[in-house]
Amino acid sequence: MDRRTVLITGGARGIGAAIAQEFAQAGDRIAIHFVSSQSDADAVCKSLPGDGHITAQAELRDPEAIRRMVEEVAKTFGKIDVLINNAGLFVDHPIETTTYEEWQAAWSQTLGVNLIGAANVSWCALRHMPKNGTSRIVNIGSRGAFRGEPLSPAYGASKAAIVAFGQSIAKALAPMHIGVTTLAPGFVETEMASRLLDGPEGAGIRAQSPFNRAARPEELAKAVYFLASPDSEWASGAVLDFNGASYLRM
Repeated sequence: MDRRTVLITGGARGIGAAIAQEFAQAGDRIAIHFVSSQSDADAVCKSLPGDGHITAQAELRDPEAIRRMVEEVAKTFGKIDVLINNAGLFVDHPIETTTYEEWQAAWSQTLGVNLIGAANVSWCALRHMPKNGTSRIVNIGSRGAFRGEPLSPAYGASKAAIVAFGQSIAKALAPMHIGVTTLAPGFVETEMASRLLDGPEGAGIRAQSPFNRAARPEELAKAVYFLASPDSEWASGAVLDFNGASYLRM
């Protein structure tokens, strides 16, 4: 297969950085999107095997910034074969204790990044995707879309919405042979989850899975790589639960 070009939102750390490594190991060219952590993005970019990798900055709550970022990536690469909507925001705002002002801010920020930002990146990237059967969009969802997130209801709602968004555009893009899937992980050993995993709740969180651990970012990266592969076309529209049997749904 020809060397593909891959845009990964939130690629400067955690799951996004692991995904970048996985695709680069396979010979793909990577665009590492970041919001503010230029140094982290540069470090990930320099660590990737191969050449031709770039970084790209955009605030995901700014539609015009997204448009400029995607156009820059497409101009540099000539095309965008794969989009990984990985960037995500988790803000504590339990309904019973959060002020109304905090509640409004949490919903606006979370949906702006996790849902609307991902939708806008997808719209822009589609304009540069080849219609040859190898283009893919993979959304990073969450088991929280199905089990609920009482500490961050906006996060749970945004991840449920990204599932519906992915399935909707999977139907729309199938005639173009562009596959769209969603990965729904549980807890992953990342910086975002470290506050809980390293705290007194950590043992209980790990015990949610019968494997008694959280996922490693590298495990998610391998699953994403398959979902983005040319062989995954018939998985389009699917949601892959990836939570170590910590939450089982019918």
